[in-house]
Amino acid sequence: MGPLLAISAVVVVTLIAFAGGYGYHRDELYFLAAGENLAFGYPDQGPLTPAIAALMNAIAPGSLTVLRIPAALATGATVFLTGMMARELGGTGAAQILGAAIAAVASVLLVTGHLLSTTTFDLLAWTLVCLLFARLLGGADPRWWLVVGLVFGLALLNKPLIAFLAAGLLAGTLAVGPRQVLRSGWLWLGALIAVGLWAPWLVWQAGQGWPQLEVAGSIAGGGSTSSESRWAFLPFQLLLVSPVLAPVWIAGLLALLRRPSLRPFRPFAVCWLLLAVAFLLTAGKPYYLAGMFAVLIAAGAIELERWLHRGRAGVRRGALGLAIALSAVVSAVIALPVLPAGSTGPVLAANEDVGETIGWPEFVDTVAGAAQRLPPGAPDPVIVAFNYGQAGAIDRYGPARGLSRAYSGHNGYWYWARPPGRPPGRPPGSPTAPSGSGPVLAVGFAPEQLDRRFSGCRPAGRVDTPEGVDNEEDGTLLALCAGPAQPWDQLWPRLKRLG
Repeated sequence: MGPLLAISAVVVVTLIAFAGGYGYHRDELYFLAAGENLAFGYPDQGPLTPAIAALMNAIAPGSLTVLRIPAALATGATVFLTGMMARELGGTGAAQILGAAIAAVASVLLVTGHLLSTTTFDLLAWTLVCLLFARLLGGADPRWWLVVGLVFGLALLNKPLIAFLAAGLLAGTLAVGPRQVLRSGWLWLGALIAVGLWAPWLVWQAGQGWPQLEVAGSIAGGGSTSSESRWAFLPFQLLLVSPVLAPVWIAGLLALLRRPSLRPFRPFAVCWLLLAVAFLLTAGKPYYLAGMFAVLIAAGAIELERWLHRGRAGVRRGALGLAIALSAVVSAVIALPVLPAGSTGPVLAANEDVGETIGWPEFVDTVAGAAQRLPPGAPDPVIVAFNYGQAGAIDRYGPARGLSRAYSGHNGYWYWARPPGRPPGRPPGSPTAPSGSGPVLAVGFAPEQLDRRFSGCRPAGRVDTPEGVDNEEDGTLLALCAGPAQPWDQLWPRLKRLG
């Protein structure tokens, strides 16, 4: 266990060392805003990650490094559990170390571990559930189902994706056994714990008309920066760990399907195949399957240890060491801020999220400059942003630049407040101050959208992301408008946008 802890510690320390590079990701800015508007539910996620963001920001306000510490710890735990999974599958100490080492250089883990995101904790939850389920498949005390239920419940409060894992494991076990693991009454108690923990989110979603379904539909339609075409889903699986180490998890998948010694754990392989088909048909994001890499890597590490002892062992060990080192370098360049911001062009092709961490202070500088174009004595403009990243950046950096809070119709922002000042937490339709018709600073709206929503608009600037980085906000248009085209209580429903 000592070597596994050491490998995990190196991952954690590395992630924390680079945590302050570039800047906030748009999702992190959104989580900080959500943390200031804590609720049992949001249209696009559960309350867990916003609560963590609120806690870390309370500990060290404005510290990007501190904000990302939970993500680094979660990633280190995922690496450690991958090694433990190899042990659960019957692997030797060497196989456990190999499993942890391969997980430590996996691109998907370093990319998600660098940022505070729902995916970071989702990967940890999937890994832990798979480890606990492996123990149950191996004949462990069925009371472990209570822990499985607890992990599922907490994970569902983060994001609902893990429900697919539950369905896949159930289907896989029913298909290939051992079915007796599903006959325990402790399973139903565990399920009750999971549903009980998830219930507040379900109630919130039901009360709001299930907005999560609309968000999921938008993602399936390609309305996310990390969405990919259906044809790219399976090829992307070869990249998420490392192209040169993909044979390891592929060997693990085949071993789970074919090796007699791994027969009790075959439900994992069936689950992976079923989920691959499900996510492919529903246009899921490529990383949706990443939570199962731990069990595939662990099984593959057992196969890898056998391979290392066949034939020219020295040559094979050298090739493996080179593959791990190469993967570590490539994953670090893709995931971490090791290059100057102006040299990230090639990286963006593999990891668009890097671009979304660059240029937010300068973005808000441009917004502040546009606000100053109002004539002396004019009231402060109502700032309306097209997306939650823009609104989150204005809320994070705007006060120091004399800007008021931002409003947006995008996802959670639409629920929290509408101009000219519905208190946060009030549901849509609650009483507000008089509508008013003061100036509006519209951020990120296309000209045709401006004409339908605001009146008397004129250009007020354009965002140029520093260092020539081509991210989503580069070229964002700003406009100063005389006011909303309708009173805010009538216009606000039209501004709602989920996705």
